[in-house]
Amino acid sequence: MSTSHAVRFGRTAPGIVVTDLATALDFYCGVLGMTKTFENGDPVGFVIVERDAAELHLSLDPSHRPSTINVAHLIVDDATTLHDHLVAAGVRIVKGVRDHDFGLRAFVLADPFGNRIDVGEPI
Repeated sequence: MSTSHAVRFGRTAPGIVVTDLATALDFYCGVLGMTKTFENGDPVGFVIVERDAAELHLSLDPSHRPSTINVAHLIVDDATTLHDHLVAAGVRIVKGVRDHDFGLRAFVLADPFGNRIDVGEPI
């Protein structure tokens, strides 16, 4: 085994580009229940939000345009409850919740900027 294969990788913290940090914090903290744990810049252009083991890095770029590619994959312990909460909060669901043959109950949401986040629960 090469030396690089002996290194253990930990959790990742995907970067998500947003066009407005106040709106981003309203969504990620207010709707998803995350907590802002770090901010950087003057004016602020980078924020870290966390909840349990999940961490996202939000970077400000007013010219950002979303793509149809998922920017993050979030594992949760109850995808259906989170899905229903997001629907009630008016969040756009790109793909509805369903069980997949690869062992996840999953759905895809879009944040207020159109960034897609895949949410999965092991089943």
